[in-house]
Amino acid sequence: MERKDKIIRFIIEKTDTGYSAYAADFSIFTTGQSITELQKNAFEAANLYFEEKQETIAYKDLKFEIDLQQFFKYYNVLNARFLARKIGMNPTLLSQYVNGKKKPSEKQAEKIIEGIHQIGNELSEISLIYPK
Repeated sequence: MERKDKIIRFIIEKTDTGYSAYAADFSIFTTGQSITELQKNAFEAANLYFEEKQETIAYKDLKFEIDLQQFFKYYNVLNARFLARKIGMNPTLLSQYVNGKKKPSEKQAEKIIEGIHQIGNELSEISLIYPK
């Protein structure tokens, strides 16, 4: 039986050996060398957890969350100053959020994530030209 009633939120944390994640509302824990591996392992762990309840988990049932500071450490190709300009935010303020010196309000956090998604969408629509 497919589980349809609730999204399973996983909180991602950087460790010395890679990444770990835990489900916010269930006793599900996993690790991985990369975030991609971690997500695959979380999917498998969630299905194992719900197996005895005869429930299956779809990948769309999982939601992964990472704090801003760890996000910029993992995706270090994304420059905070560039993002700040893109979303119309003071670069110093965004830097303070990224370094953990200040915590963004919910409105500021939404503005940041919208900017990240916009950049992601733009990058996904680009094709590179290779010299022949």
